Amino acid sequence: MSDEGIHKSAILLMTLGEEGAAEVFKYLSPKEVHKLGAAMASLNAVKRDQVEQVLDDFMYLAGEKTNLGGGSDEYIRSVLNKALGSDKAANIIERILHGGDTAGIESLKWMDAASVAELIKNEHPQIIATILVHLERDQASEVLNSFTERLRNDVVLRIATLDGIQPSALKELNDVLSKLLSGTTNLKKSVLGGVRAAAEILNFSGTANETAIIASVRDYDPELAQKIQDEMFVFENLIDLDDRSIQMLLREVQSESLIIALKGTGEELREKIFKNMSQRAAEMLRDDLEAKGPVRVSEVEAEQKEILRVVRKLADEGQIVLGGKGEESFV
Repeated sequence: MSDEGIHKSAILLMTLGEEGAAEVFKYLSPKEVHKLGAAMASLNAVKRDQVEQVLDDFMYLAGEKTNLGGGSDEYIRSVLNKALGSDKAANIIERILHGGDTAGIESLKWMDAASVAELIKNEHPQIIATILVHLERDQASEVLNSFTERLRNDVVLRIATLDGIQPSALKELNDVLSKLLSGTTNLKKSVLGGVRAAAEILNFSGTANETAIIASVRDYDPELAQKIQDEMFVFENLIDLDDRSIQMLLREVQSESLIIALKGTGEELREKIFKNMSQRAAEMLRDDLEAKGPVRVSEVEAEQKEILRVVRKLADEGQIVLGGKGEESFV
């Protein structure tokens, strides 16, 4: 999308109101959310004729200028939180509302992974880890897979143990990106990193790399390695499995365990399960779910973890394939 298109889209979203804009944001990628959110944050007193141009012949009854852009920070926070939830929105809000604090890294997001890897592979592993946690998870994984095994393992360990980016580390990052990309300055402290970031990146790695990296982290800290694995594939991720894998999983899971586990899931995942059962079995499961009374969250989580253990066992045996954009596997 051109700069003009982004600007027009930002005006349109600001006219929709919080609920309408939030619904639109739900269908956008993180990159699109960031770009449009940043454009919305930069709007200031949009002229009436601009609004009329964006909305075509819809008559926008206002004064010489609209009040779009007034108090836009709070508006954007509210929209993103409604659209994405507070956890997902937090980092995007921080980047948008602090005015290009990661402009250098934003440039990296539009480069192919091989080029990014070539640019940063000779930097200190801590600097590489700091850069990767700012990238989209799939892109970070592709960059990671371009490194040597030793560097890859070191970087993931540093990502998993990164609980904040200190000013000194950010200054070093800023200096590196200034040399590489000419002009990135004033990076602000960020809370990116940690076990979840490492797990999300590894979710897009191929099985071989994932196994080697986890083994390396386990040698350093077994508890940390387990935490990463626990975050890598959560119960809601079952929706990403293909139908054959779901069917294989269902053969390994007891009905009562499945009923309790599904009590804590959304309708989309339930439908995924239903469609991979016989019509009679699906109807019985629906009836059992409706008849099942309230279940403690701890019980639901326990059953979900048991099912995830079965998923990992099947994956380890090569019977199903987990993850995103890793290397192709044949089973």
